[in-house]
Amino acid sequence: MSLLDILNRKKEESPEVVPILPKDIYRQGSLNLVDTIAPTALQIGSREIQLGEKFARSFYTISYPRFLADGWFSPVINLDQVLDVSLFVHPVDTEQALRSFQKKVAEVQSQIADREAKGLVRDPLLDTAYQDLENLRDNLQQAQEKLFDVGLYLALYGDSKEDIDKTEGDIRGILDAKLVYTKPALFQQEQGFRSCLPLGTDELQVNSKLNSSPLSSIFPFVSFDLTSDRGILYGVNRHNSSLILFDRFSLENYNSVVFAKSGSGKSYATKLEILRSLMFGTDVIVIDPEREYDQLAESTGGRSFHISLSSEHHINPFDLPPVREDEDPKDILRSNIINLVGLFRIMLSGLTPEEDAIIDQAITETYALKDITGDSDFTGAEPPLLSDFEQVLSGMDGSESLVERLSKYTRGTWSGFLNQPTNIDLSQQFAVFSVRDMEDELKPVAMYIITHYIWNAVRHELKKRLLVIDEAWWMMKSEDTASFLYSLAKRGRKYYLGVATITQDVEDFLRSPYGRPILTNSSLQLLLKQSPTTIDTLQKTFNLTDEEKYLLLEAGVGEGLFFAGLKHVAIKVVASYTEDQIITSDPSQLLSIQEEKGRLAADENQQAGVA
Repeated sequence: MSLLDILNRKKEESPEVVPILPKDIYRQGSLNLVDTIAPTALQIGSREIQLGEKFARSFYTISYPRFLADGWFSPVINLDQVLDVSLFVHPVDTEQALRSFQKKVAEVQSQIADREAKGLVRDPLLDTAYQDLENLRDNLQQAQEKLFDVGLYLALYGDSKEDIDKTEGDIRGILDAKLVYTKPALFQQEQGFRSCLPLGTDELQVNSKLNSSPLSSIFPFVSFDLTSDRGILYGVNRHNSSLILFDRFSLENYNSVVFAKSGSGKSYATKLEILRSLMFGTDVIVIDPEREYDQLAESTGGRSFHISLSSEHHINPFDLPPVREDEDPKDILRSNIINLVGLFRIMLSGLTPEEDAIIDQAITETYALKDITGDSDFTGAEPPLLSDFEQVLSGMDGSESLVERLSKYTRGTWSGFLNQPTNIDLSQQFAVFSVRDMEDELKPVAMYIITHYIWNAVRHELKKRLLVIDEAWWMMKSEDTASFLYSLAKRGRKYYLGVATITQDVEDFLRSPYGRPILTNSSLQLLLKQSPTTIDTLQKTFNLTDEEKYLLLEAGVGEGLFFAGLKHVAIKVVASYTEDQIITSDPSQLLSIQEEKGRLAADENQQAGVA
């Protein structure tokens, strides 16, 4: 029966009203809510209902075993099928239940006495029933248990009757193995379907009496779930379609790692988290190796800094953070000198122990030239440049090789990158540092300097921040950059900082001596689609079952496993249309967006010319 037939029938009941015709609906140009959500047609059969192009079948439970273990219904709830479950619990008055029990106990006692009088062997079933009735009656009298009429109904959905038959067979197999028996709602499919809708009406009225203990094994459903009272939406639970809402700042640390092969949606999922975190007031900083986050920064009012040899944006590695009241200038200066030694170790392709000592002394003297020492507050002091350091270094014994290797950063091709004062402002809520145009040889240096600069900003002002490091395997190539990344992950919690590490080269990441410690210090982990070459390493690292292993191998884009502490679920990352337009990395979508922007700009120019 179509919606139009129903409307016409309503009109025919009133002779003075002319039935609505399709052209009349078209001319009205509007639909109400019922028109929108109603199926195009509805056909009710004895065993199923056809809703438009879908089929639905309802059935109910009729019998339970003597004992119901916890979680017995969990396999049905977590079945990867579309189904609705309704559980109706009707309390039974205890006084009425006790009167019924008195009669039932008398019947069982009479049967036992009758068998004894006839000299028959005692029946274990009758003895067990008598004991159960007496125990339940005692519990009811002592208010330790209550009795309920319980109706458990299921509605299955499929594209064809064959699909429903298969799903029903799977569910019946699961329940029959637990001695829970079901029946289809023959000639009551309409009542069964309405009973499974979220209306709270029990139209089937097929109930079984259960006391509190077995009832508690059904409700609440035992299912994989990761839903918090606060946080952001990470995706949809593929087990039961619940929402995965979580707040990374509610865990023991705020760090996360994302492992996935190229094209599986790792940057997409991260950008979606960034977009939703910004709406809740979190400051976000991104180190972007491929300029994938520029559009997101532009759309959210953030700022993009393109770091390259010819860039107008510069960071002076000798910058120092302002000294806070609770900090000692000596500790800040000492920490910065240690970080700079690590930087020069990367820049100069390693240092001997003698060269390490010379570099350490030269850095201290370079700061002293600008009156920056640990004995005074150097807040606001002008920091030295790399050329100042070179000048100090050239006057020290045994520094000839160091000066020669350093010259390309001060006077050579790479001088424009490092030997400049800092002109970057991190006051915006969202900032992106892009290193795509930086030469591969200098990317580890650039990422080290950027993370060091960010760390100084984080220590200076306490804020809820998220630092995203995409393609982190670049930093794992060098021991010094990997060590610094580990220190960020380990110390960030004290400064309200969460570090999100993203990589597609899982083996290189875990091969580093700092890879597993970073993973250990990350309470959130997201595993998306994996390649067969890395899946065994991941399975061993995360203790995955074979089912989870094959789930990652066969996952689609944006699908995988989401770990939060000791819990983990199968996740599907889902974005709205507007979010998708902002965060997409699909070249075809980006091209369409650019063409649309160009068309709109041309229209505006044309209108301006006409005006």
